[in-house]
Amino acid sequence: MDIASLIGCLIGFGCLGFVFYEVSHGHFEMFYSGEGVLMVGGGSISVVFMALPMEKIKQIPGYLKRFLFHKGVSAIEVIKLMSSLSEKARRDGVLSLEAECANIKDKFLSSGLRMVVDGAPPEAIEATLRMEVMAMQERHKSGKKLFDLIKLYGPGYGLVGTLVGQVGMFGQLASADIGKMGNALAVAVVATMYGAIVANAIAGPMGDKLALRSGEEILNKEMMLQGILSIQAGDNPRMTLEKMAAFIPVGGREKLRQAA
Repeated sequence: MDIASLIGCLIGFGCLGFVFYEVSHGHFEMFYSGEGVLMVGGGSISVVFMALPMEKIKQIPGYLKRFLFHKGVSAIEVIKLMSSLSEKARRDGVLSLEAECANIKDKFLSSGLRMVVDGAPPEAIEATLRMEVMAMQERHKSGKKLFDLIKLYGPGYGLVGTLVGQVGMFGQLASADIGKMGNALAVAVVATMYGAIVANAIAGPMGDKLALRSGEEILNKEMMLQGILSIQAGDNPRMTLEKMAAFIPVGGREKLRQAA
């Protein structure tokens, strides 16, 4: 479980719930509008189906899982792992890494190390791994695109609901039926509220979190790539460590060197 995502959800929805309670004095049904839910919820879903191919839509559970459950490793952990592999290759030879490949869960890293063990040229290793990074970036863009669509069009459908509610309200002016006019006005206001909540409290933060995770994973893969090429070139483990330390902030480099 991504603790930060969980805390953010609890704080955000907790604040919304508290404000709703204070305003309605516990009568939460005043914030519900079936028309508003249909307009904003159904409209946002329709946009997703119109804008994305079916194979991307089938991956939506994976995007949600990635938001809530993050299994990535930190840059420091990647550097420590690559430094350890570099020392082993320097001490026991590159072929000794073949046994390590089975214990490495990251398929990108294990694939790169297997190519090194097989004696592939460095330019072939780099080209293959960079294609994998490119494919990974495209997959991650699909997840970000999903939430960007909802963030963009959710408030738009909320505005449509507002306009529909206003038309209904103006249509009741002749009869001067306050009840019907109030219901139409409620639909107008609630639809806008739903659109704002969907965009700013749900889709926007989730899309930004996925973009951040994507950037972190790409950085880790680049670090692994540089470490693999350094091992393949037979560099000193200290040199391998220095190459990868360039990817982390200056403040953390000295601590990393001391720990190594």
